[in-house]
Amino acid sequence: MSDQVTLQRLRLFLLGVVAFIFLITPFELVLLEHTEELFQWVPFVVSGLGLLAIAGAWFSPGKKSLRILRWVMLLVALTSIAGVYFHFSSNLSFTREINPSFSFWESIWPAMKGSSPLLASGILFLASILGLAATYKHPEIKE
Repeated sequence: MSDQVTLQRLRLFLLGVVAFIFLITPFELVLLEHTEELFQWVPFVVSGLGLLAIAGAWFSPGKKSLRILRWVMLLVALTSIAGVYFHFSSNLSFTREINPSFSFWESIWPAMKGSSPLLASGILFLASILGLAATYKHPEIKE
């Protein structure tokens, strides 16, 4: 098997893993009832965009679809980072509310262990990094 065939299979494997993450994340969010407020729908939207970008890169791996995939993965990564921030901020506010005597520094650890899991939105960051890795040194993109 040639190196090119091996690389192509690896790229398709990465895209498959990313597609799987984008498929299961909305189901988990529904189970967790992550639908109460408008901004809680953002991960659903970026997962859908991610799936569309993955489908484009999978079925038509040209320069345009791969560049779109890269931009969408960047959007997903930024959204994921924002999700970590919002989860932490929510936990911190709650911690400060129930423990008003805590200093900011005393509130950090309880906020990290709070009811809004910090790393939950990190799964989308992982997906975006894997999606970007699938486009690294792709023969369709001359850099």
